[in-house]
Amino acid sequence: MAKTIINPPEMAPPTGYSYAIKKSGTPVFISGQVALDGKGNLVGENDAAAQVEQVFANLRTVVQACGGTLDDVVKLNIYVTDAAYRPAVAAARLKHFKEGQYPASTYVVVSALAVPALLVEIEAVAMIG
Repeated sequence: MAKTIINPPEMAPPTGYSYAIKKSGTPVFISGQVALDGKGNLVGENDAAAQVEQVFANLRTVVQACGGTLDDVVKLNIYVTDAAYRPAVAAARLKHFKEGQYPASTYVVVSALAVPALLVEIEAVAMIG
């Protein structure tokens, strides 16, 4: 089944996310990804945009390892340590997902992540197959 985007006309139009997604397949629950490269080094110290790009690269790698693509992602939970990072996150979502095909999304500002240098963490749900 193709991914069906649900944005009820009775609600304000979403920007950079969808209200709901329907898609058949096997659910894959992806742990929160952070800005660590393949060797465990932090990418983008004090740079939210660079960290977000590494996070999306990591998400892509995990989804591909599960047999899918970012098109299979149906839900994102985004955690940031400062609300000011929203433009960087929004730009990355627009870059990594097809226009109008955005996953459902939750954006949360937290006081800190597990490692103080981390600014952004994103977990995802994908429906693959």
